Parts: sequence; C-alpha cells; structure tokens
Amino acid sequence: MSFFKLNVRTQSKTGFINITTMVQGALRSSGVTDGICVVYIPHTTAGVTINEAADPAVVKDMLAVLNKIIPFHDNYAHMEGNSAAHIKTSLMGPSVQIPVEQGRLCLGTWQGIFFCEFDGPRSRSAIVKIIGNSE
Repeated sequence: MSFFKLNVRTQSKTGFINITTMVQGALRSSGVTDGICVVYIPHTTAGVTINEAADPAVVKDMLAVLNKIIPFHDNYAHMEGNSAAHIKTSLMGPSVQIPVEQGRLCLGTWQGIFFCEFDGPRSRSAIVKIIGNSE
C-alpha cells in the first residue's frame, strides 16, 4: 500500500484540472503493478471526476452546465456564501477508484482524472491511495 498527497493550485473560482499525469506518477512511484488506485479529495467545495480528456471543450461544457443549473447566487441560506460550491461538490463526489493493471491506470482511451474546483482559487490537495501487488 502507498499513500501520496498531491498539491493542486487552482487558478479560478471554478475549473477542472487534469491530474491524470500526477496520479500516474504516484502509481509509478508506488511500484504497484496490479490493484486499485483511489483518488480522494478532502475538501467540501472541490471534487473529482473521470471524463474525456482529449477535447477541452468537454470539461468547459460540463462546467458551463453546472454553473447554469446551480448558480453562484440563488437565495442560499449558508452564510459563507458558497452553497453552490457545496452542491456541485456533492454532485461530482469526493473520490474515484481506478483499477491498476501492469503498472498502469485502467482508464479508457479518452478518459482523464479531473480535480473539480468550485470555490477557488485555492491551494488544494488530492489524496492518492494505491493498494495492490508489486512484481
């Protein structure tokens, strides 16, 4: 088992940051060849998702729709003023699990792992836990 804490610096209020390369680097450092990789985001206003990484328009569209259906200001009761971020985070979720085979993440051809920022810009973290066997 290996544990890694990745630092993610977000640049805007909302955004999707492709962290696939960082996660694959953690996997490589772990030496695990077969198992599972868990990516967990320990924040209440940021999440993680797996989606298409080949065309940046996909995450742009996803973010546009999230901001449309969950506007930043909408008579929310939460005094801190970031209820929309909490709602978006709950929809995305705090973690993803990716099988590992032959030392590689078993992602589809077009898939990438995205850190989802909904209350930035901030310095954030992603926890990567890799469980499995080494050769």
